[in-house]
Amino acid sequence: MRTQICIIGAGPAGLLLGHLLRAEGVECVVIERQTPDYILGRIRAGVLEEITVSLMARLGLDARLKAEGLPHGGFNLADGERLIRIDIADLTGKQVVVYGQTEVTRDLMAAREERGLEVVYEAADVALHDVESDAPFVTYTKEGTEHRVDARFVVGCDGFHGPSRKAIPANVAKEYLREYPFGWLGILADVPPCNHELIYANHERGFALASMRSESRSRYYVDVPLTDRVEEWSDERLWDELAVRLGPEAAAHMTRGPAIEKSIAPLRSYVFAPMRHGSLLLCGDAAHIVPPTGAKGLNLAASDVHYAAEALTGYFRRNDAGAIAAYSDTALARVWKSERFSWSLTRLMHRFPEDGPFERAMQVAELDYIATSRAAQTAIAENYVGLPI
Repeated sequence: MRTQICIIGAGPAGLLLGHLLRAEGVECVVIERQTPDYILGRIRAGVLEEITVSLMARLGLDARLKAEGLPHGGFNLADGERLIRIDIADLTGKQVVVYGQTEVTRDLMAAREERGLEVVYEAADVALHDVESDAPFVTYTKEGTEHRVDARFVVGCDGFHGPSRKAIPANVAKEYLREYPFGWLGILADVPPCNHELIYANHERGFALASMRSESRSRYYVDVPLTDRVEEWSDERLWDELAVRLGPEAAAHMTRGPAIEKSIAPLRSYVFAPMRHGSLLLCGDAAHIVPPTGAKGLNLAASDVHYAAEALTGYFRRNDAGAIAAYSDTALARVWKSERFSWSLTRLMHRFPEDGPFERAMQVAELDYIATSRAAQTAIAENYVGLPI
């Protein structure tokens, strides 16, 4: 098979890039090792920045998003005694939309045949070859037969554990990593949310987050030691802990219910550079990971896809190689700003095991400053709603 661009990974980043390219008449094929059902079964975040919403609108694939998404004009920081509301609509003139990443993927997946986006699922042993040349190719096996895709460019949208990043030689790569000493224990339940906006809570017992996927489906988290196991947390124990950490006001409006899904996710900050090597570009989790504090993961992948689609379209439609050459620096500039915000909000809202009285006093002072300063709230709101592209 021969195409202009081979995309590795059919999650939201890979599908979004594929649709953007096809809309501009650029040939591409997407290679995915999992089944569609497996991809749709993954539970992920659901707060969309303007960049993600605008890309779906540009493609005309935002009908369900507009009908079912929940626009949010603010969010809350809880410090154990009060809710500090960050009014992002007033401070920035923008909003975020709560709409599950799974639903974004479902919308992109449902449109692939109509839009002529070819996706090969259940592709095993995916390998990238000759990415430093102008004629890279990808091999995979399906149903016992080996296949080859020749392309001008390969784009890795295959997540942290995929093969794309590993195709970049170690002698040209640099990795930045910060692993956190806790994980997030999450519960998904078909119950109404306790607040119409998200609540990030810093409590003496630890962090908590009250979120939602819809007006009838809630997503809650608490931070736990990495040594904890899901089996140690019954639904009742987790609901009790959430009620304490979120505070009496949120607890009074919290509806309990059986878990649809419950899991523990480790937290890390990670950046890989460069995000382009030869004819290979990286997007999303293949190049960077952010802690979920601040809801940047999917949105950062969407901004990568925006830059990649613009660069690749310019190359094929205008013979412009400049944006391809600049892709890594352009994407990384926004990546690092999002990493900074996610790291700082994680640092502010969690109690780290190594922290002492000084660190705790700094958290108290910072939260008090945020509560009383419009300038501080504006800085948080600008980052939360998404920095300009």
